[in-house]
Amino acid sequence: MGKTMIMKIMERAAHKEVHTGERVWCDIDWSTARDFGGANCTLQFDEITENKGKVWNPERIAFTFDLQAPSHSEKVSNNQKIIREFARRQGIKHVFDINRGIGQHVLLEHGHVLPGDVILGTDSHMNLLGAVGAFATGVGNTDIAASWLNGTNWFRVPDTMKIEVTGEFPCGVSMRDFLTLLVGDLGAGGLDFLAVEFTGDAIDRATLAERITLCSMVTEMSGKIGLILPSGAVLDWLAERAGPEARVRAGAIKPDPDAVYIETRKYDVSRLEPMASCPDAPDNVKPVREIAGTRVDQVHIGSCTNGRFEDIAAAYEVLERGGFKVSPDVRTIITPATTEVMKKCAERGMIEKFLDAGIVFTNPTCSLCTAEHYGALPSGDVGCSTTNRNFIGKVGKGSHTYLLSPMTAMATAVRGVITDPRDIVC
Repeated sequence: MGKTMIMKIMERAAHKEVHTGERVWCDIDWSTARDFGGANCTLQFDEITENKGKVWNPERIAFTFDLQAPSHSEKVSNNQKIIREFARRQGIKHVFDINRGIGQHVLLEHGHVLPGDVILGTDSHMNLLGAVGAFATGVGNTDIAASWLNGTNWFRVPDTMKIEVTGEFPCGVSMRDFLTLLVGDLGAGGLDFLAVEFTGDAIDRATLAERITLCSMVTEMSGKIGLILPSGAVLDWLAERAGPEARVRAGAIKPDPDAVYIETRKYDVSRLEPMASCPDAPDNVKPVREIAGTRVDQVHIGSCTNGRFEDIAAAYEVLERGGFKVSPDVRTIITPATTEVMKKCAERGMIEKFLDAGIVFTNPTCSLCTAEHYGALPSGDVGCSTTNRNFIGKVGKGSHTYLLSPMTAMATAVRGVITDPRDIVC
């Protein structure tokens, strides 16, 4: 019987043959923690080791300050200080502080992620690293602290669904729209503890940004990990950052031709239209045309799902075609995923145009994924965002959020009401 990608990844980490449903101990390639939750991990580690413990490998532990960067409260500042002091004490050099951006993206940019890696993190969207064939997963503080002791963690080997995506996106439509369609189709529990392999010519052509978008919301379908085999320009980018081993690893996790999948689904995006997740759940999905004209108070473009340069550039195109001006009735915020992305926007002259248009362009962070960031919504306000969750009150008690693609979000900012981007760019 052939092996799926997740089986090959876990066999490398477990040093033995594995089978779906089996529970196995795996070696960890990276164990990471954010500013949110990271302090508790360090305190728990010190508690269980009576302040005498040493981490198993300081070169394989990273801290990322991405939720509240820079800090907006004394409490957050103290938590960040706890992490910095623990890192110095333990000899942990990989501390990506408040000037770097979203943790998963920063790890990728710095060449720390290889296909086939097993990575732990305190972020429920760690699994977006499946975009380059890594098995990354969000876990609790106890799992992180325990992994720092031995460099291992245990997992159940998941079954795998295969999703084949073909065709080319029409004008005004993007990978985010397909992802939204998929979430609506499968529902919140549609990938319950499953791995999913994304394949097909649309995936082969996909940029890194598009692959990140696709894998970032597997969590919203209750999936364990979404995996894409690195190829083409994405593999070239990865090998440039992480070294030639990236190519070797990519070949090692390629699924076998006779691999067994619990289900196979096929989608053709050639006739796809802009889609939206409506309040108050990611799987409450409708075509944008059905909600067009809905008044909004705020638009946000960014997050781990759609904060790459390509995402911001797509929004910029809509702004340009719309006359470089957003509606004065809509607060519009753009947050790049990383400093590298921010610098590229600056080099292209985009930031100045955004600011002139009346847009707030922020420091790279996870941004408005929660109400803990600047820009939280007041009760009764309606927001549009490119983040991955829109549960009621997620970015402000009593507020409601529509999840849109960067193009649809910017079209909405330009017109002041939810707008099909094809009305502006096509």
